Amino acid sequence: MSRRPTISAVAAAAGVSTATVDRVLNSRLPVREATAMRVIAAAERIGYHAAGLMRDRLRERAPLRTLGFCLQKRSDPFYQAFAREVSAAAARHAPQPCVAVVEFIDEIEPAAIARRLESVGAVSDAVAVVAVDHPHVTSAIEALALQRKPVFTLLSDLSAPSRAGYVGVDARQSGRTAAWVISRMARGADRGTGEVGVFVGSHRYLGQETCEIAFRSYLREHAPKLRVLETRVNLEDERLAHEAAQELLARHPALTGLYVAGGGVPGILRALREHRRHVFTVCTELTAERRQALIDGVIDIVLGTPLPRVAGTAVAMMLRALEQLEAGAAPMVAAHYPQPFDLYTPENI
Repeated sequence: MSRRPTISAVAAAAGVSTATVDRVLNSRLPVREATAMRVIAAAERIGYHAAGLMRDRLRERAPLRTLGFCLQKRSDPFYQAFAREVSAAAARHAPQPCVAVVEFIDEIEPAAIARRLESVGAVSDAVAVVAVDHPHVTSAIEALALQRKPVFTLLSDLSAPSRAGYVGVDARQSGRTAAWVISRMARGADRGTGEVGVFVGSHRYLGQETCEIAFRSYLREHAPKLRVLETRVNLEDERLAHEAAQELLARHPALTGLYVAGGGVPGILRALREHRRHVFTVCTELTAERRQALIDGVIDIVLGTPLPRVAGTAVAMMLRALEQLEAGAAPMVAAHYPQPFDLYTPENI
């Protein structure tokens, strides 16, 4: 009859001392979470009878972390869905308990974003933010970093040196993919003829700026005869976007393709529905409205952010940054955690 695994066996399997295993089992002295998790994993792997008790006690003694999320417009269905995902990701994270505090920022004015970032940071252990790139925002991130509160950027990166990292899709890949699709599928593109329009909400969203640069770069390299028009900036405003799209469609009868890198999409969709001639269109984020536009043939491709993966990665990276700070590790070097984007057509939604 085989003997039950002992503490010594767990220690050997985990590569730690028996004293460390005893501390994890009986909560005698603090043990780093990463070490405790290694001990628990080893105990479960060899069938140690108290592995479940170890996991329960680790969960009981772990402090509740508050993770702040500063998202954009409350009324936008995309950000409503994102808020649900970050709350769910925080709620299901184990063994370290945490809760998400979500704040919506309707203004894109940098000073207002900075104030909200600081207010969320005051009640949070770590923060993740969607924001324009501006010295006001950089200053707020610097102030939180000095308080040992790591700040991650979401969806669009920032130039702030003290940011802890970026979680979102790769904007360069997104822009080049949009160009690749348009250069192959837009009317007349096979002959290298026609004009292509580009919309962004603001160049201060570095993600959108990178999308535009990558889009133009790909077409310059692979479809040089396609004329890319001056980029339209709509300040994330639906009315301005509608007016700009109407003007673009009216003034450019040779328009063969349209790339909406972000901002004002509902207004642009309305203008496309009003226009009699189809223009091959690529836009971002699959909301209910854009799903219907795909079905109706108003737009052709949607490049979507995988919100569950972005939310889960952001929560994990924020908790990891806090653990490293507690362990006295050197400040994290800002790192990218790119997630592959989703590509939707009328046939796969």
